[in-house]
Formats: sequence, C-alpha cells, structure tokens
Amino acid sequence: MSLAPDFTLPATGGRSITLSELRGRKLVIYFYPKDNTPGCTNETKDFGALHGEFAAAGCEVFGISRDSLRSHENFKAKLELPFELISDPDEVACEAFGVMKLKNMYGKQVRGIERSTFVIDAEGRIAHTWRGVKVAGHAAEVLAVVQSL
Repeated sequence: MSLAPDFTLPATGGRSITLSELRGRKLVIYFYPKDNTPGCTNETKDFGALHGEFAAAGCEVFGISRDSLRSHENFKAKLELPFELISDPDEVACEAFGVMKLKNMYGKQVRGIERSTFVIDAEGRIAHTWRGVKVAGHAAEVLAVVQSL
C-alpha cells in the first residue's frame, strides 16, 4: 500500500483540507466530474445517505471536483450534505491521484475527471482504489471496505 499523496485545498464550510493532517482516521475521497450532473448528484446523495455509517466506522468522507467553492457550497446545500466538498480547479489533487483522463463527449475528446474513489487508512496509506466507477451501489461497496479495515 502506498502513501496517499498530500495536498492542501479549499473546501466547503470555510475549511482548508490538508490530507496529511487527517492521519489517525480513515478517509474516503471520491473524485467526480461535475456538480449538479445526474451521475455525480446520485453518487453524492448515496455517500450522504450512508454518512452516519461511515462516521460510525471512524471514517470521514470528502468529494473532490474541479468546480468552484461557490458551486460546491450550492451543491452541498441543495443535497443537504453532512460532509465537505473540496474544490480543485487547478487539478492539484486530481493530478496527484491520477484521475484526469481523455474522455469522449459528443464525439469530441475532452480532458476530465475519471470517476474514482480512494479509501485511505489511518496511517495515510491508500487501502483501496476504484477507477471508472459505476454509481449504482458504489457508496455501499465503499462502506463495506471501510468497515473491514
């Protein structure tokens, strides 16, 4: 298991998140393409619905996309999320975790975030990785891995 790359980025709720400062607890970091799009909304709602169970397992959840903090604050409020969203417009964490990919959108190649999730253990190591995530059932699958750590 490799150490999770460190970063410091702004998040909703007026927070600044530095990954290395969160050692000692389990983390779920999920990267998603865009606020207020159907797949990202469903994925984020699913993580929100299971938040109590993640917390009971000693785990903090964070969503990351390239959207602005303002967009994140609106998305968080709309979905009544119990966790913070991290803004990464300069792709600092996206590049560190290797989630930027060329994708086909309407016949054009565009660079975007590949939906990916990382479970980080209390020592700061990446314990589990999902790439090219399909939304249905994903949050529950992540929770099962977190509970097994």
